[in-house]
Amino acid sequence: MDFLCPGDPTVWDGRRFAPCFADLVLGLGGNVVAAVAVLALFIAKRSASRTENARRRLPEKLFVFAIPSFAACLSLLGIIVLVKKKIEGIDVPNHESFFRCSQFLAWVAVLISANGPWSEILCNPIICICWMLKILLEIPHLQYTLTEMKAMAYVTEIVSFSASITFGLFLIVITAIQKLCNKREVNSIEAPLIPNNENSEAENANLVNKQHNAWELLTFKSVNPMMDIGIRRQLDFTDLLDLPAELRTTSCYDKLLSSWTAEHQKYRADSSLLRAMFYAYGWSYLRLGILKVINDSISFVSPLLLNKFIKLIQEGSVGMDGYIIAISLGLTSIIKSFLDTQYSFRLAKLKLMLRSSMMGIVYRKCLCLSLSERSRFSEGEIQTFMSVDVDRTVNICNNLHDAWSFPLQIGLALYLLYTQVNYAFLSGLAITIILIPVNKWISTRIATATQKMMKQKDERISCAGELLAHIRTVKMYSWDKLFTQRLNKRRELEVKHLATRKYLDAWCVYFWATTPTLFSLFTFSIFAIMGHSLDAATVFTCVALFNTLISPLNSLPWVINGMIDSVISSRRLHNYLSTPEHCSSELTISSDIVKDDFNRNTETIYDPTTVIIRNLCCSWSSTSTVEPQIILRDISLQLQKGLFIAIVGEVGSGKSSLLNSIIGEMSVISGSINSCGSIAYVPQVPWILSGSLRDNILLGKGFDTRRYEEVIQACTLDVDISTMIGGDMSHIGEKGLNLSGGQRARLALARALYHDSDVYLFDDILSAVDSEVASWILEKAIMGPQMKRKTQLLSTHNLQAIYAADMIVVMANGFVKWFGTLDSFLATPYSKISNPDSSSAVSATSSQKNKGPSTSEFNTKDVLDNGSVVDQEEQRDQTEAEGRKEGKVEIIVYKKYATLAGWSMVFLIFVSAFLMQASRNGNDLWLTYWVDSSSGTNNTRFYLTILAGFGIINSFFTLGRAFSFAYGGLCAAIQIHADLLGSLIGAPVSFFDQNPSGRILNRLSSDLYTVDDSLPFILNIFVANFFGLLGTLVVLCYSQVTFLLILVPLWLIYSKVQFYYRSTSREVRRLDSVARSPIYSSFTETLDGSSTIRAFQKEGFFLERFIQQLTLYQNTSYSELTASLWLSLRLQLLAGLIILFIAVISVVGFHSNSPVKFGTPGLVGLALSYAAPVVSLLNSFLTTFTETEKEMISVERVVEYVGIPQEELQGSESPDRSWPTEGKIEFEHVTLRYKADLPPALNEISFHIESGMQVW
Repeated sequence: MDFLCPGDPTVWDGRRFAPCFADLVLGLGGNVVAAVAVLALFIAKRSASRTENARRRLPEKLFVFAIPSFAACLSLLGIIVLVKKKIEGIDVPNHESFFRCSQFLAWVAVLISANGPWSEILCNPIICICWMLKILLEIPHLQYTLTEMKAMAYVTEIVSFSASITFGLFLIVITAIQKLCNKREVNSIEAPLIPNNENSEAENANLVNKQHNAWELLTFKSVNPMMDIGIRRQLDFTDLLDLPAELRTTSCYDKLLSSWTAEHQKYRADSSLLRAMFYAYGWSYLRLGILKVINDSISFVSPLLLNKFIKLIQEGSVGMDGYIIAISLGLTSIIKSFLDTQYSFRLAKLKLMLRSSMMGIVYRKCLCLSLSERSRFSEGEIQTFMSVDVDRTVNICNNLHDAWSFPLQIGLALYLLYTQVNYAFLSGLAITIILIPVNKWISTRIATATQKMMKQKDERISCAGELLAHIRTVKMYSWDKLFTQRLNKRRELEVKHLATRKYLDAWCVYFWATTPTLFSLFTFSIFAIMGHSLDAATVFTCVALFNTLISPLNSLPWVINGMIDSVISSRRLHNYLSTPEHCSSELTISSDIVKDDFNRNTETIYDPTTVIIRNLCCSWSSTSTVEPQIILRDISLQLQKGLFIAIVGEVGSGKSSLLNSIIGEMSVISGSINSCGSIAYVPQVPWILSGSLRDNILLGKGFDTRRYEEVIQACTLDVDISTMIGGDMSHIGEKGLNLSGGQRARLALARALYHDSDVYLFDDILSAVDSEVASWILEKAIMGPQMKRKTQLLSTHNLQAIYAADMIVVMANGFVKWFGTLDSFLATPYSKISNPDSSSAVSATSSQKNKGPSTSEFNTKDVLDNGSVVDQEEQRDQTEAEGRKEGKVEIIVYKKYATLAGWSMVFLIFVSAFLMQASRNGNDLWLTYWVDSSSGTNNTRFYLTILAGFGIINSFFTLGRAFSFAYGGLCAAIQIHADLLGSLIGAPVSFFDQNPSGRILNRLSSDLYTVDDSLPFILNIFVANFFGLLGTLVVLCYSQVTFLLILVPLWLIYSKVQFYYRSTSREVRRLDSVARSPIYSSFTETLDGSSTIRAFQKEGFFLERFIQQLTLYQNTSYSELTASLWLSLRLQLLAGLIILFIAVISVVGFHSNSPVKFGTPGLVGLALSYAAPVVSLLNSFLTTFTETEKEMISVERVVEYVGIPQEELQGSESPDRSWPTEGKIEFEHVTLRYKADLPPALNEISFHIESGMQVW
């Protein structure tokens, strides 16, 4: 035993594993197991084919050969060093020799297998497990080796261990990919059974190849083609990156929907949306935590290396050890760059998956929610769910990992500070602890203000939606000022809570920004008062640790706020998603009557095209309402197949409610409804889809030429189509703005007839057309050959329809007062409801019912020529495609925002930010002067006084910057909303015809939210980063003059990279905005027509259409994300080179044989401590600059609408208050057109209508 472990035979020495046990048992055992496993598989697989190796890409082959070769050389070097020591007579433990030899043999075994079919040998779960076991068992050896102060051994062990970890991770990734590929090959047998695109196989192969290319994954090289296009011309959607398979919207949506459905069914009232999110994506999210730990841990390696480096400079012994540590500083920064970007990339991809799936289930809920249940939420609130709450809920992905990572980083940093300044760090810690309850109180107040603000925002958006939906009515009645006052009142309440939030945010910014400076001041002050002398190594190691503390200390309150916002938004979404869904009319809805009751009725109950209503009481209130207002009372009807039933009654008697109850849009209080077969529903206000006329008729149904032609002739649409430029493919605009009221009604009727349903529900459709067209529709459509054996319910006041009906239902005050045939109806008092104006009407209708109208008596061409159809030039599509600017955001947009915020406030912000940064740099320069001073500790009070002065100045200007930004942002937000609303109110109606309401509402919701919240936040960070970067460069040039040698080349590279990136990022953000607008337009459109969609059972069609729009939005977001990380990686690598240059040049300057000295140890420490944050400063500066430019696009979009042409007010005289005294209309040679480029719709029209006249 003495031969192997001289004087150290134990397993544990009180603090760790004994060196002998760590080397001989753990390390040797792990290496032998790994080597034997590799060689055993090599022998078993040596005859296998090597064709799989040829398929591997160059980066993979480099990993297989380069890493083992490099590691084997390191192990061999260790053996040579041990042999050299033995020759020189230095005592070397034999257990260390055995460990080195076993380590070398393990790597040799890997190299041997690499010459065989290595893809089958190394890409094996057994090898992965054995190799990871080897790594774990080498940790005790690494632990006692790192306690040595020899830099050579220190770096050699770190590099060797890192090679083992890297190779192990490589094996795991390649093995996982190979298993995935094998699974896809097996699943490909089933592929023909699944409908897919023609190019799906090629796309999947392309995706697999991209997964195999590790180098492109690490460097984001796939972005380069898009960047090349972006710098040459304006990007289009086809230029964006291909969407990875895991980001496809359909799979994301299905995953979360199934998780939420299972969660809701299992827990009901106690269900949680956040828990469903975890079940869907939780394990992928937790795996990111491993990468987060590694990334955070490496960030503390630089301060430790910096400490050793400055100590070497202070001691004057900067030989080979100095160069090794200098290079290690640069390499650490470079490695962290790759880890940081990979973590950000994977986290952002997970957020995209979650966002698309949540938007999908919110839209699905809109399709499945009946009108009665939807009454619990305002339209603006539902739109806010999609535009705001989804994003806030998804942001919990960032916050959860940060919630445990930041305290861990803070704790580790405090421990390292303890090793430098003993208990003096407790003074700084005390400040942090004191601020925790303060920040908690502020966070709670911010959450409360946010909740109130969101409530007012919902009401404002709802009011704005109402305004846009009824803009013609508002302008006709001159209600402009009334609606402006209503919106402004809601905006004032919203801004009140926004101001509370912003000023509380300002206090947070103040505490977060001053905490590191105060931490430094108190720590060094107490350390000096305790009698210790400050040296460069201690000070600048602490400064580096303070810089490491800045991010978690600044961000932790934001994380708390973000988590609170996420929980609030998730609860809002949970309440919405938990609402009972619409019950299809194919199912029986019963409350207090059992299904068996129907068995005692007539056998027509079993007819698949009958409607049976039994003791029905319905309400428009939600089922959760305690005391719902009952609209329909005790309704009992049995409607047989093939009957034409007319529903009559006074206004408000419940006719429309009866039809809505049949399609399940009302809440059933008691009783039951049963309908069999498909239903077609035509509402009183036709719902028109934004698209072509044919799209509206088909509504997702297959095209049948014969039936299509029959339908359009029956609905008198054939002549309308013949006058349109594009025929039935003409775009009819949002809500059918290019059609007249009668055309919309006939289009909705044609849609119903084309779907050949079993039951037809018509809600007063004849009131929108004149009497002749109504007669034609009644004969050819409602009573035409297509409607034989169809059950039809028509709510109407039309006499012809009433007298043509088989059965008549009389409604009054929500009751069915009478139900019977026409003859019986005429003998009742209820016949007065129809109020026939003459006996000829009855006889004419009776004659038509017996004989049917002839086409000679009614010519559709004559009617249409008389004005029911707009001229074909007028039918030209008035809806304009949403435009987007090209190139960079114009300077006038920045000036406009500065003007709105106030130029005096802008000046105050810049002065405060400049002096804040100057005082902070002055603080660090004064520390440098202190540690390099030879005055000893006699002037400690003097140094501390100056240091405290810098801290107070920094605190004052930080407070000024925070509150000036908050006030300026509020001023801009208030003014820009007022200008936008005033411009929209004053816009002509043609503007609303040319721009869908969803597009306009996007300005009032998402874009305005950016101006309110996101833009001031990003702009604040950008200004701070600008002056921070400027101050850092000045200090670097002062502390290391040689830095000027690379400043110009670095700036040229930096400018080139940022120009290359910005050209593309701007265009991608604009594409993102363009892709986002159709989502909200489609969502608003679906809200308006949800009852029609459900009646036709077209939920799947509209959901698929929305998913396609969401996929395009997902693609733009993914391209934007990848481009930003492409930039981040290159900037971090550039900063790593800066650190490497400063460290190496410092070693050259302090080398014992060098005649030139580059500064003092204090200046070297200052330079390196400032070079380390350059990684984040360079990246953060350009990122925030680009983000500011992107956020400014929202200002650009709002300003675009602020500048729209306004209505021309003719005449300067204000009418008397008594005006108008009489209803008199005069037209004198009036010529009107829909657009400037269209011919006149009215040409030289002159007429006079005197007061009291009735014109028909």
